[in-house]
Amino acid sequence: MDATNMTPKQTESLRRGFHALNRFMVFMWKLGMGRMINFWPAVIGRIMVIKHRGRKSGKEYLTPVNYALVDGGIYCTAGFGSGSDWYRNMLANPDIELWLPEGKRKMRVEEVSDSPNRLFLLRQVIIASGFAGPMFGVDQRKLDDEQLDAVTKDYRLVHFIPVGHTIINES
Repeated sequence: MDATNMTPKQTESLRRGFHALNRFMVFMWKLGMGRMINFWPAVIGRIMVIKHRGRKSGKEYLTPVNYALVDGGIYCTAGFGSGSDWYRNMLANPDIELWLPEGKRKMRVEEVSDSPNRLFLLRQVIIASGFAGPMFGVDQRKLDDEQLDAVTKDYRLVHFIPVGHTIINES
């Protein structure tokens, strides 16, 4: 499947499919299986959960996303662009919690879509996304920087900055 050639109706169907998969991923994380979900990052991808607050409702949400570790930093991308609710929620309320395989951490969101390293960082997130990148028509092995820039022009890039250095313990 190549999402770059999909109609808006097909794209919306794909979003709904991912929404259903997201529920399953959150359920697995709640069961304490976050490490197991990340057992084969080259295929399944690196997956974390973002706990964020709704910009209008104030309600807490859990959103699983692919991520990359680059030079000690954690990055992810909103592949559906700036219209993604979780992305807009994080911009409105940048203090979030990340559920990573090694534990939960308090973080602060920094939008870095205009970074001079954007293409390098996006490529790293797409590599770390396993099957998801190529499924969306973004195969980092086949795209040069110009092609990657064109295909990901609407993608938003996010950097997570640690707030303190402690892992949150479960009680």
